[in-house]
Amino acid sequence: MTSTVFIAVIGAALLHAAWNAIVKGGADKPLSMGAVVIGHIPPASLALYFVPAPAVESLPYLICGIALHFGYQIFLLRAYQTGDLTQVYPLARGSAPLLVALFSVLVLGVHLENIELLAIAIIGLGIISLTLVRRSDGLRNPKAAVFALITGVFIASYSLVDGQGTRVSGSSVGFFAWIAIANGLLMVLFLSQRYPNSLKAIPKTGMSILLLGGGASFVAYGVVTWAFTQAPIALVTALRETSIVFALLIGVVFLKERLDLLKVFSTAMTLIGALLLRFAR
Repeated sequence: MTSTVFIAVIGAALLHAAWNAIVKGGADKPLSMGAVVIGHIPPASLALYFVPAPAVESLPYLICGIALHFGYQIFLLRAYQTGDLTQVYPLARGSAPLLVALFSVLVLGVHLENIELLAIAIIGLGIISLTLVRRSDGLRNPKAAVFALITGVFIASYSLVDGQGTRVSGSSVGFFAWIAIANGLLMVLFLSQRYPNSLKAIPKTGMSILLLGGGASFVAYGVVTWAFTQAPIALVTALRETSIVFALLIGVVFLKERLDLLKVFSTAMTLIGALLLRFAR
């Protein structure tokens, strides 16, 4: 991995943690999440004027990616409605490499070395301990942990699909731009059915989130999809998970969430295991 790719993905990790903090910190979570996702549409539409369209061969990946990204956004919203950023974010992000590893072994028949099995054990320890952390009010929150784990399933799935899709497409930005536009339209439909008041409030109170959060989110994953074409998907995914550390810092410093040794331990174990798993080969 070149220095340019490394720095770009680290920057994307910071942006990703930042927009998640915007959603979690908002009083109206559906409004915040909706504004971020709908906010993908303007930069994505602009990007399509400057980049080639994705190849027809990538259409199955594109359709699958749209569905997986939308599922990820819905379950992430539910997780943030019930749990803290410093619990939900590392659990969702950290579980993804574990799930990818399990899929590779059980379905694809991939052989894992001892160091990779150790990494899986470390991630498992981090995940189990994260289910025991307490909310800001001091109470345990297993419901948020369940939603975060489901979110992790979607993260693992769309990472695999997008990683292959961007390479087949021949236009990483074009590939993600179409996903972003489709997801934005799906979010409008979802909010109109489930949270109509939140949707109506976006033009009045959510434009800053739409522009800043949506822009940050689009750039963050746009950089990641580009990086998928420049370096091994596994390495890019692992490096992106440094966002777990950024999320912990943002949650504690800016959102004033409860910090305890269990959260620090859980986050550190999840991050170390993820990095070890991805860089093992």
